[in-house]
Amino acid sequence: MDVDVPEALSRLAVRLAGPGARLENAQRLTGGASMETWAFEVVRGHAREALILRRRAGAFDPESSRSTSLAAEAALIRAVAAHGAPAPPLVHLCDAADGLGEAHVTRRVAGETLGRKIVGDPRFEAVRPRLARQCGEILARIHATPAPPQAQLKTADALAELGRYEEIYRASGAERPVLELAFQHLRAHAPEPRPPVLLHGDFRNGNLMIDAEKGVAAVLDWELSHLGDPAEDLGWICVNSWRFGRPDRPVGGFGAYEDLLAGYAAAGGEPIALARLRYWQALGSLKWGVMCLMMYASWATGAAPSVERPMIGRRVSETEIDLLNLLEAGL
Repeated sequence: MDVDVPEALSRLAVRLAGPGARLENAQRLTGGASMETWAFEVVRGHAREALILRRRAGAFDPESSRSTSLAAEAALIRAVAAHGAPAPPLVHLCDAADGLGEAHVTRRVAGETLGRKIVGDPRFEAVRPRLARQCGEILARIHATPAPPQAQLKTADALAELGRYEEIYRASGAERPVLELAFQHLRAHAPEPRPPVLLHGDFRNGNLMIDAEKGVAAVLDWELSHLGDPAEDLGWICVNSWRFGRPDRPVGGFGAYEDLLAGYAAAGGEPIALARLRYWQALGSLKWGVMCLMMYASWATGAAPSVERPMIGRRVSETEIDLLNLLEAGL
């Protein structure tokens, strides 16, 4: 069903702020086939509030989708914020009366999300050395948060993740020797499972709102949250693809492993060995490599005509270099 989002937001402004409230500066920021993000302001008298709408434009099948529902995402935002993790404050979970479909509204948090600017812009030079430790502290708080029952999150360990991505890889018909080697090696060296905890699922540079003075102001995009090994989140932010041209700084292109792990332990996280983190880093590179293959395939078959898909697809070669470097280092 097509939705006139600005018109619906005009009605929502009144619901949020009362009679006389009006919508201003509604602008779609991003969005693919199924998810949209809108920035807008609600004005009533002299009061002005900057807000963000996330809505699912397409259908959602919880059985086949890796993503959570937006209602689950809202519950997660509330839960982690109560445990001290910075998340955009939830303002409203939309219902049928809003006419926006599956959606929620949060307050807009000021800062920068573009990874290349975060690792290279002089504005962030003063805060950059603190970011890795902050990320460790934040992940410890997320992992200590009990998963809200209504979120109905899925659980996955290392072997389950390997199996899922190998199934996707085999179905693609691709033959990539480095990826074949990585599947074999990671399966043979999978760590002993740990009790599953709440994971963000996509904790990386690009999903963090960074303030030039405070550092990490908010953790965004909770749709891939699930239960699993805490080292999965710690390893994902270290994947080279999220360093944005700074391979010398393994944590997000801005910090060191030691600072990430020290922040995690200082905030109460169970100790995690660097070897375990690097295992999940390698698994993260492998997963991203498979995703890149799928991006290219969706363009090559005509399913997604976007130029962005083949551009991302080319990056599978980057993940192969990453994997070879990790394997050579004695993973």
